[in-house]
Amino acid sequence: MSHDLSLAQKHAWRLARTLMTPVVLFQSDDAYGVLPADEVEDAEVDILFEYDPYTGGHAVH
Repeated sequence: MSHDLSLAQKHAWRLARTLMTPVVLFQSDDAYGVLPADEVEDAEVDILFEYDPYTGGHAVH
């Protein structure tokens, strides 16, 4: 988890490109985290961005 949004975004994009699978950047309380998109269900997190290694990233809101 990171408290810096720009750092979390860079790591999310790098993770998506490394795993070659979509990942989501989420916020939980005051920290940011990244998970593969298929592992995020109805968790208590706010999804901010989705990163797809083939099409790039985009904001969810």
